[in-house]
Amino acid sequence: MNKFSEYISTLFGIGYFPKAPGTAGTLFAAIVYFALPDQWFGSWQNSSLALIVILVGSIISTVFISKAEERLGHDNSKIVLDEFWGYFIAVLYLPKTLVVIAAAFVLFRIFDILKPEPVNVLQKLHKGWGVMADDIMAGIYANVVLQIVIRLIPKFIK
Repeated sequence: MNKFSEYISTLFGIGYFPKAPGTAGTLFAAIVYFALPDQWFGSWQNSSLALIVILVGSIISTVFISKAEERLGHDNSKIVLDEFWGYFIAVLYLPKTLVVIAAAFVLFRIFDILKPEPVNVLQKLHKGWGVMADDIMAGIYANVVLQIVIRLIPKFIK
């Protein structure tokens, strides 16, 4: 189970990317998001179903991450599954445009790397919970910033 958990937690090996594995994991999430059918983000994106899928996926992923940490160590940089779900939080309830996809990518990475309060505190939670929680919070920060920008500058999303 540990080897399988490591494979899932590294996003099928993307976490072994030699430079900036977290950025590579986030790029993978952005590509997956872009590739998903637009119709999934009509009624689906504006419903609670998207949030439920992301939260359930995050909780299940925490189990894999906790197991992978037994082999790789706590919050090892190779573990990038948390970046995947954090990015999906960053784009939740936002229009699916290239500008939003790119802006969410940049903002999420900034908040994940800089770890402003309480991101840095959440990272200290036990096992995989800390690994996942800090990325969820970074995703929330990125999403809130984009929600504000879109309301202040509606032309931003075009």
